[in-house]
Amino acid sequence: MSLKVEVAGLDVLVPPIEEGTTIVVEGGADLAKSFFVRRLCRTARHVPRPVAFVTSQVEQELRDRLALEDGGVAGAHETTIVERDALESLVEFMPVRGVLAVDSFSFLTLDLSAAQLARLLRDGRRAARDRGSIIVLTTETGMADPRATALLTHLAEGLIEFRSQEGPEGLVRFLRVPKWSEGRFIDRNVYYSFDGQRLAVDLRNRVL
Repeated sequence: MSLKVEVAGLDVLVPPIEEGTTIVVEGGADLAKSFFVRRLCRTARHVPRPVAFVTSQVEQELRDRLALEDGGVAGAHETTIVERDALESLVEFMPVRGVLAVDSFSFLTLDLSAAQLARLLRDGRRAARDRGSIIVLTTETGMADPRATALLTHLAEGLIEFRSQEGPEGLVRFLRVPKWSEGRFIDRNVYYSFDGQRLAVDLRNRVL
């Protein structure tokens, strides 16, 4: 199973996510990264494939948001949502030939040592390959220590960074893809827009 990145513009830049792959989606306070992950899960549900969502947020709030964004497509697969304040394993939640999404991964693993984090990630990667699944982890910029951040980047097959900064005309949003499967990457800042309901990449705009 491969999972298309159904975001206008971004789907031109990066190929579908292949099964057995771990993707990290990193960003700050901007909610675009979480929207992007929910969008991936929506795509998986409509294939349909099973989706498991581990979150530090309130389960019902996430379920309501997923239902609102889902569009009411008949035949969509149900999503399993698990509330957690900490995370010590990815394997126990991982569906077969589906998607495991972990919101606030950096928060949920704050108390893990580097060795524990490495074991969690390696065990998860092996399980994803064995089960034909995809892992998507969201992380918060600056929350994890540099060693944990480096470890996560090293062990993941893909990394998408959502960024924003003040420009002459207001807030400028851009993303980077410094690492993707098969050695691909995008060596530039790519402008994107997000209004809370739609995320789109504009390849015509160049962000310095």
